[in-house]
Amino acid sequence: MEYTIKQAAEKMNLTAYTLRYYDKEGLLPFVVRDSAGNRLFTDNDIEWLGLICCLKNTGMPIRQIKKFIQGALEGDHTLESRVKMLLEHRNHVLRQMEELNKNLDKINHKIKHYGGCLEEYKKQNIQSVHAN
Repeated sequence: MEYTIKQAAEKMNLTAYTLRYYDKEGLLPFVVRDSAGNRLFTDNDIEWLGLICCLKNTGMPIRQIKKFIQGALEGDHTLESRVKMLLEHRNHVLRQMEELNKNLDKINHKIKHYGGCLEEYKKQNIQSVHAN
């Protein structure tokens, strides 16, 4: 199946502007154009977009994503470097997750602390209302 840029953008929950930007940055070299110059996205292109979004959303720089895509276009002799790239990125994501979990623990601690303070405050206000 083929998709227009608008359809591909909607399918990926992106804007057409974002897809044009990705194309300009060299992230979509596999997307073909029709005789009028309009981009035509295939299901395979949508899969690639999913990977691009995943890598970008987890902090991989566009230049690194481009390097990964170029390697894929060059063929299987780049498999080792692409696997290495993904392993390094996975480690980056795992470090991010550890940091986020530490921050979440701190937030949960503060919620518990302030929740207790709030309960105590409410009790005091109820008691002072009944005392008057």
